[in-house]
Amino acid sequence: MNILSISDIHGRHMWRDAPLNEVDHVVFTGDYVDSYVYDDDEIVSNLEAIIRYKKKHSDRVTLLIGNHDAQYIHYPLYPCSGFSYSVQPRLTRLFDENRSLFQIAYQQGPVLFTHAGVSARWLARLLSKTGQADLLFTPADDLAGFLNDVYRNKGTRNYLFSVGPARGGHAPFGGPVWADRSETSVDLLAGFHQVVGHTPVLNFETVGDVNASITYTDVLGTKTDFFRLTIPV
Repeated sequence: MNILSISDIHGRHMWRDAPLNEVDHVVFTGDYVDSYVYDDDEIVSNLEAIIRYKKKHSDRVTLLIGNHDAQYIHYPLYPCSGFSYSVQPRLTRLFDENRSLFQIAYQQGPVLFTHAGVSARWLARLLSKTGQADLLFTPADDLAGFLNDVYRNKGTRNYLFSVGPARGGHAPFGGPVWADRSETSVDLLAGFHQVVGHTPVLNFETVGDVNASITYTDVLGTKTDFFRLTIPV
């Protein structure tokens, strides 16, 4: 399977220039909104276009949730920088009307896509807090499905949005919407190869080896490029 990952759009329109029709699946890794360049109307219009694209190609497009999106989806919870009071009502309504289109994680075999990444210690803490400390995830398991179930459960959702000290939070570790590179790069999830955005980089950067890795793909702030990979099926 050929997969294209589009990271951290923040109102930018260049996703339309990606080779969308040349791959089997397209994953948007979140952060569709908040910008110091584009105005409110442009941000809303761009998100509306992405939603239309998802609806038209529902089986081959995945929309993940980023930390900048969460503060509008669940307003007034999960605040972060860049928040715009002027556009909040419009974005909250747009996200709410299309809530079923957005999720936390996507997985194909050993490859796991989230906005910021899953560290081994964060996952262990989540399992402990939810009474599942003995649960062990391998690439044969549906970790993405588990994370999406955690999101749908209001009793456990907050763990996904935990913010660690590296990002100014008070949780021991950042969750898959907020984890910092300093957490994920040194605490790889055994058996999985992760693809994330969230941390701006000049070029695609991979940390790890054949047993476990994480690739940072948030390059749209400096150039137009989209991460592609092929996964045997």
